[in-house]
Amino acid sequence: MIWETVRLSLISIRRNVLRSFLTLLGIVIGVAAVIAMLTIGSGTTEKVKADISKLGSNLLVVRSGRPAGPGGPGGLDQVTRPLAAKDLEALVAHLSGARAIAPASQKQVRVIFGTESLTSGVTGTDSAYLDARDWKLVSGRPFSDSEARAGAGVCLIGETVRQQFFGAGDPEGETIRVNRTSCRIIGLLEPKGYTGFGQDQDNVVLMPLAAYQRRIAGNRDIDSIYIAADDRTPTTELQPRVEDILRDTRRITPDRDADFSIRDMTQIADAMASATTTMTGMLGAVAGVSLLVGGIGIMNIMLVSVTERT
Repeated sequence: MIWETVRLSLISIRRNVLRSFLTLLGIVIGVAAVIAMLTIGSGTTEKVKADISKLGSNLLVVRSGRPAGPGGPGGLDQVTRPLAAKDLEALVAHLSGARAIAPASQKQVRVIFGTESLTSGVTGTDSAYLDARDWKLVSGRPFSDSEARAGAGVCLIGETVRQQFFGAGDPEGETIRVNRTSCRIIGLLEPKGYTGFGQDQDNVVLMPLAAYQRRIAGNRDIDSIYIAADDRTPTTELQPRVEDILRDTRRITPDRDADFSIRDMTQIADAMASATTTMTGMLGAVAGVSLLVGGIGIMNIMLVSVTERT
């Protein structure tokens, strides 16, 4: 009985090749659309998570705020104060639950080696920066605490800078010029690639903050403070502690808005992942419509086939 049914089915398919092909095509297109849309959405979500994780895990980023409208009894605009060494020192001394705390100031400058030049992001920081950013070295060593305090003319470079000046060669011990300042290379950073916004994270030169402030920036301001939470402390617990310490250090009363901002990279990653998950659901719904249309087409073809036999 079963074999007879199969035989009749094959005969019917041979007699209606075009109809059978269109039926199969409707199924294939519908299923392929669902799979493709869900794969695109899932891949986008993972890409967003990977891009955020490149900035560092369990990371808080403190930056000075901006003028925020009338404030104070006199009705004057609130003046934004840059972060300073005392803010960093207070966090290092009093903040519990942090694995690493590192300052960072950055500027785009011209980097020169021999006859070659490249515009790179030069960052002034200290020895805790690599730990805070989960950044490893391919070769060489980070600058020491004594080099950081003295503002020594040493630096670490990213893969893009190495490729521009040295190709596949070893850059250790070579001297480059950063904004007319000599800088001896002591290490090569592990490649991080591009962010989701198209920024090349490997086109970077790291140097001691004191050297950057004296030779590049010309001031003692700090642009950002990176705070990496330890494994036992979630960033949601760490953030209020950071705010309390900085408010006290910067003498900001409870009735006034903070003149700094704290960004929780974990929350940003979760928000972006949630948005892409929603997008995945919408893409799946659109693909489901394609599958439904294909199913209706199959239903019509089957209806025609049944009608012809009755």
